[in-house]
Amino acid sequence: MNPAAVSRKALVLFSGGQDSTTCLAWALDRYAEVETLAFDYGQRHRIELDCRNTVRAEIAQQFPHWAGKLGADHLLDLSLLGQISDTALTSEREIELQANGLPNTFVPGRNLLFLTFAATLAYRRGASVLVGGMCETDFSGYPDCRDNTLKALQVALSLGLDTPMTLETPLMFIDKAATWRLAEGLGGEALVKLVVEETHTCYLGERGELHPWGHGCGHCPACELRARGFAQYREQA
Repeated sequence: MNPAAVSRKALVLFSGGQDSTTCLAWALDRYAEVETLAFDYGQRHRIELDCRNTVRAEIAQQFPHWAGKLGADHLLDLSLLGQISDTALTSEREIELQANGLPNTFVPGRNLLFLTFAATLAYRRGASVLVGGMCETDFSGYPDCRDNTLKALQVALSLGLDTPMTLETPLMFIDKAATWRLAEGLGGEALVKLVVEETHTCYLGERGELHPWGHGCGHCPACELRARGFAQYREQA
């Protein structure tokens, strides 16, 4: 770890899902203070916002060496994004591929807006690091999850705020199996169990049956990625 990171403050985009929970643990392992941020944009799977509070509380209780670093939580209302989007994440529609090759779960500009608002909040809160779970290895093809997009945004935000703003994406080049392994490396089986039982990824907001890999419908793109990654992770253990 870079010794300079020890004294820096980070803001994690924390939705309450597998990826953002792993990123939260990653940040807590590295930075002096870590705050969390989520967005209510009228998402169909809004139940993830409820899961966040449980995950934060369990991390503080089960990992006392991180509890002292876990700072304030923030929830921003971005309902306007849901109002101008026509996607399967913001309305009751069948999930399917579009003519451009992207699934209709793609919310145009979502991560660009999220990170811009996050940078604004970070500036006010004295944080110089933004941490997000974006990944271009094992994902649905969203262009605002790609490394080149986020590198360009990091430059734009730093210039626009006239202060260095670092965008960290620890999952960018790893698949879902490796994400499960990262969680285990950071917090052992206890963190893996917490991710399985308490986080939420399913696009349909299904919170019924608990599968070996967690709650979810089992057939939406998010569930398929999570389930396949978990199976590969266990096979490679």
